[in-house]
Amino acid sequence: MRIVVLGNEGSWYVADLQRAARERGHVCERIDYGALVAEASTARNTVLSGDEDLAAWDAVVIRTMPPGSLEQVVFRMDALHRLHESGVQVLNSPRAIECAVDKYLTTARLARDGLPVPATIACEGFDQAMAAFERLGGDVVVKPLFGAEGRGIVRVSDPDIAHRVFRTLERIGAVLYLQQFIRHPGWDLRLLLLDGRPLGAIRRSNPTDFRTNISREGHAEVHTPDDREVEYAIRAAESTQTRFAGVDLLYGPDGTLYVIEVNAVPGWRGFQKATGLDVAERVVSSIESSS
Repeated sequence: MRIVVLGNEGSWYVADLQRAARERGHVCERIDYGALVAEASTARNTVLSGDEDLAAWDAVVIRTMPPGSLEQVVFRMDALHRLHESGVQVLNSPRAIECAVDKYLTTARLARDGLPVPATIACEGFDQAMAAFERLGGDVVVKPLFGAEGRGIVRVSDPDIAHRVFRTLERIGAVLYLQQFIRHPGWDLRLLLLDGRPLGAIRRSNPTDFRTNISREGHAEVHTPDDREVEYAIRAAESTQTRFAGVDLLYGPDGTLYVIEVNAVPGWRGFQKATGLDVAERVVSSIESSS
């Protein structure tokens, strides 16, 4: 098999996928989004990287969706859709990526499908954001609509700080995405799913930060999920159409289990260290089975 990874140069995850692919007898190469060239004519309708026609490859694994202009992001998604439609296996699918990278769309779909989510309000204006701040109890988590690894997430519980944060976000043309802060026991859960089944789970904690992301020095330990945790994670992956997903769950003070996020480009370095599971090998094996 020939596998392309859309990922950053020097990425540990790209290297791990290449290692796993090599061990299973496959070719695995990394490319940047900037290398993509799309052609559309009666003679040729495809996506290229250099002289390579990516439609001739067996699979494309998405390991990053870097920031860019609206046109750049739309073009990247168009190229992924074109590859998917031409029969190339894309992990995750373009539809899943479009949903999961958009925090509001993800939360709205989870709520639509009956999964408990923190009360959430998204808007564009300062006045609406200040009203939302009050409606959500004056203690909120403000997140970028697009983002990962906890970057850009802040907790705001002071009206004066809220005023400054919301004004700043309005001025730079950002969407103001506010979630009610859920008081929790100091840890959350990350379940990693592949092909509709959990590979395993970890419990993440951080004594100095409400963000438990491993990339932010959070601590991970192996966790055995119960039936409800597994059910919620599977349903969350189905809601977002993600085949390979990291689902974050959080318990509130009354025992309510919330689905916080679904990540369609999930990291597994901390998960692998805690569980001992070779995730890249599982991913490559899944690609084989679906070819």
